Amino acid sequence: MARVEKVFMPSHPLEPGDRYGVLSGFDPGTRTLPAGFRLAPPFRALPVDIVLDKDVPVTLRDGVTIYVDIFRPAGAEKVPVIVAWSPYGKGEGSAPAAMAVFGLVGLDNAIVSGLHKFEGPDPAYWCAHGYAICNPDPRGVSDSEGDSVLWDRQEGQDCHDLIEWLAVQDWCSGKVAMSGTSYLAVAQWFTAAEQPPHLAAINPWEGISDVYRDLVMRGGIPDTGFARQLRDNSFWGKNRKEDILAEAQRYPLMNQLWQNKIPRVDRITVPAYVVASYSNTLHTAGTFRAWRQIGSKDKWLRIHNSQEWPDYYDEANTEDLRRFFDHFLKGEDNGWEQTPRVRYALLDLEGGDRVNLAAHQFPPEGIAYTKYYLDGRSRTLRTQAPAQQVTTVYDTQANPSWVSFIVRFDHETTMVGYPKARLWVEAEGADDMDLFVFVQKLSEQGTPLQGFTVPNHGAMIHDVTERGASILRYKGSSGRLRVSMRHLDETMSTDEVPVHSFDRIEKLTPGEVVAVDIDLLPIGLVFYPGEQLRLIISAQNLFGPWMPGLREYAPRNSGQHIIHTGGEHSSYLQLPIMAVR
Repeated sequence: MARVEKVFMPSHPLEPGDRYGVLSGFDPGTRTLPAGFRLAPPFRALPVDIVLDKDVPVTLRDGVTIYVDIFRPAGAEKVPVIVAWSPYGKGEGSAPAAMAVFGLVGLDNAIVSGLHKFEGPDPAYWCAHGYAICNPDPRGVSDSEGDSVLWDRQEGQDCHDLIEWLAVQDWCSGKVAMSGTSYLAVAQWFTAAEQPPHLAAINPWEGISDVYRDLVMRGGIPDTGFARQLRDNSFWGKNRKEDILAEAQRYPLMNQLWQNKIPRVDRITVPAYVVASYSNTLHTAGTFRAWRQIGSKDKWLRIHNSQEWPDYYDEANTEDLRRFFDHFLKGEDNGWEQTPRVRYALLDLEGGDRVNLAAHQFPPEGIAYTKYYLDGRSRTLRTQAPAQQVTTVYDTQANPSWVSFIVRFDHETTMVGYPKARLWVEAEGADDMDLFVFVQKLSEQGTPLQGFTVPNHGAMIHDVTERGASILRYKGSSGRLRVSMRHLDETMSTDEVPVHSFDRIEKLTPGEVVAVDIDLLPIGLVFYPGEQLRLIISAQNLFGPWMPGLREYAPRNSGQHIIHTGGEHSSYLQLPIMAVR
């Protein structure tokens, strides 16, 4: 077996400039930031005195030293600490790029102090409520020693060591938690799987749980636009930096390198408050996957109807999280254990979304997975398989390079759970197919219904989300698959959620018709009488990339795609339909 190794590229020290946050410079020592202190004019003033231990060295098990900033309440009382682990820089919360993200989504920078890590908990709030915040620079980032890695079990081991170091500091109560969105959420899967003894609770707020399946090769398709942004825009350092793009090119199939970038969430045993959405085309699949597989006995899931940044910094949601941490880190008898294990959202994309619907599980009780069969003759979806075989064809280089099928609902229909498509397909003039599948909600008149996930609804957000930035405007559920990667992992697949092994390539031969299973992102959608659902099968990603400015993936398609329907090749869309109550 060929040896599998990480690929590294040269890193370099941070260059002086205004792209970094106010506290990004190396400046070891302890100082007190008094109540009323304001880091910079856009940010909120501190409500209490905060002690800042800056650039504290922490030695990891292999002798590498990393540097951390610690914000803690002034005074002698021992407090629990929350860790925000990411490679974005300890002081990045006040950097122009982070402030611009708030502006893009429509948040006021005055809701935070600027002392927070980008996408992490704000020390101004948490120190005022009796918690410390630890913002580390992981190995290889900024002034920390070693080579930096990207979403890897190495990070879990390193954060394990940091947690155990924090727990025995003279100001710490011995209880440590983690919180944050995106990268900071993924780091929690890896860390909690290492089972550090003093980790008391985690709060992953939307994040991938499989670097291969969620980031670089979703559906076996090498869409690496965001991976490039991660590699190039995460903080640099003094040694080497992992080159995930070179790894994706060198290792296109699942192997040990990618296995080490899948956190072993079944080993997580600490209480977990997991937050998810249906609309984040980067994070949704991974968050729900981790929720399903996590080993914690005490786990809660909340599914919201917005985007992770507005949701994370929402005052009511922060208070809700504090109840969770107060219970498990401070032992407060505050009734948290009565919180429903699942709180889910139902979207109607017409201003009537419902949130915080209580359930014991996800999908909630009373869901029946129902097959809607494709009818190539009428281009409709039917609950009975057509007897007659009919094919629909599109040219991958034409306009349109897709086909669609529609069903109209006679009565109110609610869908909550995991959609999937089983398609019988054939390629003409090619030996492979990149397939993109979408589920859209249409009005009674056939107009596509969409919804912004952020407070900004202005002209600029319309522009950037028209052909992309799909995490900022919800357009429906999506899935994708390279047909040569269609082999299922029978040990991981269920009828609701197919899982592909991605360990082999099975090209098509002329005239060969094959069945493919494509998982779509979870949904919570309500259809009112007369409204319609549209299934689109396409040769290209109609939703565009995840964020503005990302390079668009060019599918590796040629020739014609043939979709078989009816008879022995009855393609269908399987939907999670809630029973009428």
